[in-house]
Amino acid sequence: MNVLDVENVSASHNGTLAINKISFSVKEGDLLGIVGPNGAGKTTLFRAILGLQNYQGKIRLFGYEGSQYAALLPMVGYVPQKVSFESNFPATVFDVVGMGLLPKKKLQRGVALIQGCGCNWNRIFGESSKNTEKIGKALEIVGLEHLRDRRISELSGGEQQRTFIASALVKEPVLLILDEPVTGVDMEVQNKFYSVIRKINKENKITIIWASHDLTAISDYATKVACMNRDLFFHGEKEEFFSNKDLLKTYSESAMQMHMHNHSHEV
Repeated sequence: MNVLDVENVSASHNGTLAINKISFSVKEGDLLGIVGPNGAGKTTLFRAILGLQNYQGKIRLFGYEGSQYAALLPMVGYVPQKVSFESNFPATVFDVVGMGLLPKKKLQRGVALIQGCGCNWNRIFGESSKNTEKIGKALEIVGLEHLRDRRISELSGGEQQRTFIASALVKEPVLLILDEPVTGVDMEVQNKFYSVIRKINKENKITIIWASHDLTAISDYATKVACMNRDLFFHGEKEEFFSNKDLLKTYSESAMQMHMHNHSHEV
């Protein structure tokens, strides 16, 4: 079953075409790694999927469009590249994860639609309905249960990022979108993060779309790859992408061109 269908989607950012007639599908259980240089349109694509960006074309969740699509959006988890908050923000890790909880009323229609198309929901918490148990389980999955009472502002960058993943998990997403979530953290922290997303994908069967510049990590952990630079020039099995020298060369060249373009504008 396709969790997500993106069909001929174009969108602009600040008056400039950011993504151009992109089409791809994500199947249930995929861990799709999206690669592309800075400015390739990855974040614009995610904003379109999340209903935060105007676009041309069609985007469907589990085949649903329009008001039914909107009813499913609360069930999509999203972790942006950077989450900013005041350094003296008083909330604990437990509090921040709890902010991801949604009232049953907000989920009701989406859950009915998911069940109606045969998707297995409730893969993380089973029959557990207590919010405290859900928060505890989400923290356990990301390996932060020992920091539940620590202030979020006292955590390292990697621990904060895992907290935000737990906050996205606590509502039991049918799709989890991660926008370059390990930018600026060290290799040890990255490895912990990668083991977390593998666990979420394999054990909890949650479909994940993950944008990254790290081709090695994509090769190690993703099951499918999409490569884009405004246009989408590959979507398929990761083995096909990494065994195709022409594709890797195209990716490297587009990344270098975008880097040079950005650098010339900075100067």
